[in-house]
Amino acid sequence: MSRLRVALAKGRLYEPSVERFRRAGAAPAADAGRRLLIPSSDPSIEFLVVKPGDVPVYVESGAADLGVTGTDILRETGADVLEPLELGFGFCRLVVAAPADAPYPALPGGITARVATKYPRLAQAHFGGTGRPVDIIQVNGSVEVAPLLNLSHWIVDLVDTGNTLRANGLVERETVLQCGAVLVANRASQKLKLDAYLDLMERLERV
Repeated sequence: MSRLRVALAKGRLYEPSVERFRRAGAAPAADAGRRLLIPSSDPSIEFLVVKPGDVPVYVESGAADLGVTGTDILRETGADVLEPLELGFGFCRLVVAAPADAPYPALPGGITARVATKYPRLAQAHFGGTGRPVDIIQVNGSVEVAPLLNLSHWIVDLVDTGNTLRANGLVERETVLQCGAVLVANRASQKLKLDAYLDLMERLERV
């Protein structure tokens, strides 16, 4: 049976992903250290550990056969991959948030709102779909502080409990996308390694 390479994202999805594969009989080696290519307890599967935003890229290109990513990242990248399985963890939402006293959904005087986000593609599509022109400002971290520093009027960011928003005086205004962890697959690998692919799908669906 062909070996499958599975890309796992560093960060919040890593531990639940490892647990799901462990229950399916393919636990990553515990003594991997700083290695990014990690063998598993199942010799037909190995893991590749990468930054979250790189998972769809590795899978689409075929550098990995499968990967675990969030729907937020998947939709933002627009990667051409299969989505065979929702994994049932990593639930959160992508929202528009603004200071509690800020005008919304429009600014007075026809001013074009500035929106700070790590998700420029999704943010532009959301506001464009509602006929509201905005200026998107792409930032890579600490999005919540942007309105406090007058960098933006509103933000689009990922929210779980909402505690960080509230701590920075922001309130949710709209939901852009409900998100969760999904398994993605390379289109060619799914055909070329069909037996291994189907075996792993069956095991993951059982646990």
